[in-house]
Amino acid sequence: MSYFDGFVVAVPKANKAAYLALAGMAAPIFAEFGMTRMVEAWEDDVPDGELTDFRRAVKATAEEAIVFSWCEYPDRATRDAANAKMHSDPRIAEMMDMPFDGKRMIYSGFAPLGPMPETIPAGYVNGCLIPVKTADRAAFEASAANIDAVFRDAGALRSTDGWGDDLMRGEVTDFLRAIAAEEGETCVFSIVEWPSKAAHDAGWPRIMADPRMPKPGDPMPFDGRRMVFGGFTPIFDTLTKTASAAE
Repeated sequence: MSYFDGFVVAVPKANKAAYLALAGMAAPIFAEFGMTRMVEAWEDDVPDGELTDFRRAVKATAEEAIVFSWCEYPDRATRDAANAKMHSDPRIAEMMDMPFDGKRMIYSGFAPLGPMPETIPAGYVNGCLIPVKTADRAAFEASAANIDAVFRDAGALRSTDGWGDDLMRGEVTDFLRAIAAEEGETCVFSIVEWPSKAAHDAGWPRIMADPRMPKPGDPMPFDGRRMVFGGFTPIFDTLTKTASAAE
């Protein structure tokens, strides 16, 4: 079954080109180790939240942008083997002079709740971090399958929900702190890929009007007050084999 690592990074806006260069150097090495896709998406619409948000998740400053990123693998075994190789590969060690504060980068392994079908490169991405009690996994899966179908019918290319499977605890921050996790909760890393921002903007009114969507007051299998969400523009995708530092 497919697997992916999810990342959230605070990158100084002035270092965008350097960040892209780093991604370009790392991607072929990761692919050599079995990675099938890498996507780096730069913040476009990242709102402040009442309890949690992406900026607080990585303690971002006003001079930093949020990057929402993921690396896909055919299965967890391939991902685990790749990570082991990365830790010992001298080419990775040479890239440790990173254009961002690595102590505030959060990353972990996620198991998709459903198949990750092939897709064309996305032009826009919605990213979410969702606090879900492990005891409510079945209810969340049923709800996510319904909502994912709504997104696809509204024009999304792909909607993927990754269950927190290998959550790393960080010294400064991590995914559990990002969602202010309570006892017995994990983090779901959710990705919705759209053909373009225009398609995203046109699709959202259809989503909100869809009768399959939960209504205000309906019971939900997670605490929506602590859900972290935002909109991002892909700046690097190995499916395209190109990168763009354009603002």
